[in-house]
Amino acid sequence: MKKEYLILGAVIIGLSLYLFARQTDRALYELPQLPEVSGSKISKIEISGPEGATMLNRADEDWRIGAQKYPAAKNKVQQMIDTIEDLTLTALISESKDYTRYDLSDEKKVSVKAWTGDSLAREFEVGKAASSFQHTFVKLAGDPKVYHARDNFRNKFDQSVNDLRDKSVLSFSANDIQAVSLVKGSESLMFGRKEAPLDKKSDSETADKNQPAKKTEMVWQTADGRTADQTKLDRLLSSLAQLSCEEYIDDRKKEDFSDPIFTIQAKGTQEYSLSIFAKLKEDSDNYPAISSQNEYVFLLEGWKADNLMPKLDEILEKAEKEEKDKS
Repeated sequence: MKKEYLILGAVIIGLSLYLFARQTDRALYELPQLPEVSGSKISKIEISGPEGATMLNRADEDWRIGAQKYPAAKNKVQQMIDTIEDLTLTALISESKDYTRYDLSDEKKVSVKAWTGDSLAREFEVGKAASSFQHTFVKLAGDPKVYHARDNFRNKFDQSVNDLRDKSVLSFSANDIQAVSLVKGSESLMFGRKEAPLDKKSDSETADKNQPAKKTEMVWQTADGRTADQTKLDRLLSSLAQLSCEEYIDDRKKEDFSDPIFTIQAKGTQEYSLSIFAKLKEDSDNYPAISSQNEYVFLLEGWKADNLMPKLDEILEKAEKEEKDKS
């Protein structure tokens, strides 16, 4: 019994020493305390990585990219700002300086610098996501150790200039539009939103028994009384109202393009226009285009451009189309 007690006592002492040594070891690896950075005060962000070097500068409430001052996508810049502001280290991962396994080598890492005014407020390097996809491997400036940072955020910084550019080319409320003009080659149609007598049949089908029957409705009509297919024209306007492009053509200017194959003009409190041109190459999927709300030439995906260029007689109501065909 004495021997068993002695063995048990030795085990307890050994475990106590182990736990004490482990606690002491943890104290040696206390995580760095990062200084606070206010996202609203960040004035400049520099990103360097496999996609090249990019500088983002705040311009009042907007952000601009590089020396060309391309407008940046606000939502993407805001994601960067949130990550920079909330950067939180959760664990020490490695002191071995073997950065390849974490995508923190010079060929793979993404370096991030953020300024508030003229002061460098945050600097770190971003590697790949951890296997849990809930953390990202990072290095701090002047610190050779590799840490876990909370959240998976490499893809927010590992982006090219084209990825970061604002791809919105038209933005307005379709409900505000009162006139639409469609021009395709030598053909054209102009519609105005007008009040017209309501079709009695459709009114009886949709009428609320507790509400008085409507006598008129808003329709799209031409100056000579032809009526548009409301669904098709409304769908066209809806696509136009929040239009984004695939990418930009940086080596061409608006003045370099003439004779569009299709032009849409919409008028409400302001006037908006989109002109689509013939493909630059026969085997290309995209169409070059320009708009009244964007100063650059851009490319529209083929399917998107095709939806915006219907045959004009298809926009007319079926009865109007048949009458046109007879004449």
